[in-house]
Amino acid sequence: MADFTLDSMAAFLTELAIAMPMAHHTALEQAAAVVEAEAKAEIGHYQGAAGPFAAWAPLRPETIAQKANGDTPLLETGDMRDSIGTIIAGDEAHVGSNDDKAVWQELGTVKIPARSFLGGAAVRKSEEVKEIIGRTMHASLIKPETSFANGARVEIPIK
Repeated sequence: MADFTLDSMAAFLTELAIAMPMAHHTALEQAAAVVEAEAKAEIGHYQGAAGPFAAWAPLRPETIAQKANGDTPLLETGDMRDSIGTIIAGDEAHVGSNDDKAVWQELGTVKIPARSFLGGAAVRKSEEVKEIIGRTMHASLIKPETSFANGARVEIPIK
């Protein structure tokens, strides 16, 4: 492995300053997509407890009888599921819905027990999210081979 010179270190740090924000944004997009997909997949299927979020209460028989799709919690037309989306804002990724019914279902009301599909999805996918962010940021920091303008070449093995 070659030693850094002042010039090659400056070039390396300049490259990092450019690469890191792009890698950060990419990591957020990928991680949020995983949580969004999980939240959408949970709609219509009973979910067990996840972290601080309780298992979903069963639908009442009279509710099931009124539903076109039978015993499919949170799923009737698919509009609420389809309203789930992601916004990347600065250093944060927000997965949520602009449908008022989503808030009622997620948090519960006096008449509706909480059935957390967003929080539960985030908890269930937390390890995968950490892996995505770690892998993406690591890849932008450590490259198998990096060449610098002054000819120095640095190889950093990934173990």
